[in-house]
Amino acid sequence: MALMSSGLLGDLVEALRVLPGVGPKSAQRMALHLLQRDRAGGRRLGDALSTAMDGIGNCERCRIFSDQALCRWCSDPARDASKVCIVENPADVLAIDRSTDYDGRFFLLLGHLSPLDGIGPGDLGLDLLQTRLESGEVTELTLATSPTIEGQATARYITELAAARDVAVLQIARGIPVGSELEFADGGTLSVAFAQRTPVR
Repeated sequence: MALMSSGLLGDLVEALRVLPGVGPKSAQRMALHLLQRDRAGGRRLGDALSTAMDGIGNCERCRIFSDQALCRWCSDPARDASKVCIVENPADVLAIDRSTDYDGRFFLLLGHLSPLDGIGPGDLGLDLLQTRLESGEVTELTLATSPTIEGQATARYITELAAARDVAVLQIARGIPVGSELEFADGGTLSVAFAQRTPVR
């Protein structure tokens, strides 16, 4: 790694290491590939990164990443504005949109409540959510927060906001994944699956 320790090449390797899952060796391999085989691709990558970092912000209504004032979900008149699904991460929006027939809109928290880390309601944009609830447009919230302690605490906080404004709250079911064997489920998953069991007839 001495080759990468200083100069422009070292700077490039260090810059590539900001990507998740990219360690020193992977970053070095990427840098050398771009320099040796695809300098034009490297320039395109640099231009795209610079343009995206400067041009992509947050939807003013739901906080999803967007290069417009409203994201494609909030600006789509075919989506039901009375239904809002609460998610923690941008990838959650894409997964739900791709894999379900959910036809409402979203609200992106970009995290969860964590007092120990100094993350409070304002950091999650819950003041913006509260304004949407007070408008009377939203009649149903779906909570799709993570099943962690922090995710559940965030869900409880949002449930209280909704209850104060007579907005119905649903939570996505959690339990045994489709196609898995019961014997391999952990105790927590099995417990939730039984607690959320539903009638079949």
